[in-house]
Amino acid sequence: MSVGIDDIKFYTTNYYLELGRLAAANGFDPAKYTVGIGQEKMSVPGADEDIVTMAASASLPILQAMQYRGEDKTAITTVLFATETGIDQSKAAGVYVHALLGLSPRCRVMELKQACYSATAAIHMGCALVALKPSEKVLVVASDVARYARHSPGEATQGCGAVAMIISHQPRILEISPETGNYTEDVMDFWRPNYRSTALVDGKYSTKIYLKSLKRSWRDYQQQSSLDFSDFNYFCYHLPFSRMAEKAHAHLTNGFQPAPSRTKMLSQITDSLIYNRVTGNSYTAAMYIGLVSLLDNNIHNLAGKRIGFFSYGSGCVAEFYAGVLVPGYQNMLHREQHQHMLDQRLPLSYEDYVQMYGFESPTDGGNHDFATQTNGSFRLAGIRQHKRIYEAR
Repeated sequence: MSVGIDDIKFYTTNYYLELGRLAAANGFDPAKYTVGIGQEKMSVPGADEDIVTMAASASLPILQAMQYRGEDKTAITTVLFATETGIDQSKAAGVYVHALLGLSPRCRVMELKQACYSATAAIHMGCALVALKPSEKVLVVASDVARYARHSPGEATQGCGAVAMIISHQPRILEISPETGNYTEDVMDFWRPNYRSTALVDGKYSTKIYLKSLKRSWRDYQQQSSLDFSDFNYFCYHLPFSRMAEKAHAHLTNGFQPAPSRTKMLSQITDSLIYNRVTGNSYTAAMYIGLVSLLDNNIHNLAGKRIGFFSYGSGCVAEFYAGVLVPGYQNMLHREQHQHMLDQRLPLSYEDYVQMYGFESPTDGGNHDFATQTNGSFRLAGIRQHKRIYEAR
């Protein structure tokens, strides 16, 4: 049975910080960021923006497109919300999104967590549900705010964003193959205890584990599938920063005979990095923003081309899988909306960034209203008696 991604849309906030400004404030050569990690800008959320508002803003155009085509959104019977920036220890963030989007009450909603990996788990769960009931659709959303301590090595790899995907029978963008290569190991390369608002990370160790997990999951994939490297046209990697994909692709192909040329290797990943360079890390959403970037920016007709996906979540869980692009996929893209969104973002001074970074959601249980900063479709209006209040703009 053919199952996979029928529609995909991404969203990021309307403020960004040029990493050259961060480098100057931290006393570094800008090349440390622009060349060293391959990043140019990072998206910064306002006080009224969080994982729920970003997820709902990414999802709304998909539902509007369904309505325009005369499709019934009641076919969406499951919402799977992937995040590592949870806002509640009990209630799934997807329940808020379900309400904001006006989805049918005949709908199951779950939140999934395993660092940056869980969106991949959500996609495979969605495919399995659709295979059981081909008439139903699954909305998968991945939404995160990457946040590290100021002046820490991770500060330049901050960012935020969300991706929304419809998983369906006979998908119009990407048919996902059932074979997967998996690897799990209990390590402490990156983690965020409940009592912290910023993550803890051992950067060099995390890179080492990322690359080890890539090799292990690739080996497992080769045992589950008859495909080899030459059967793939493009690759999407988890993107904590864009240079990581280049390291990963070189690591994957190290020792291959015949060895692929550097030109070929770069052509397989370059288009997937364009959006990440200007939005920064978005954890669970990062690899799938990479997929959107590939589809929006590659000038060729990619129908029938096979994409390899390497999903990595620190701690760690990793997976390699594949998908084939469907003829006519271009008709489902939201390229113009994505370009307009990125073009309309507002640059921040370093002082503005510091002020926005310092905002913390109140925890005293009082009534707090937040000023309008986002230009997204939804906003966090405030917190009252420990309850988050969302509204459409």
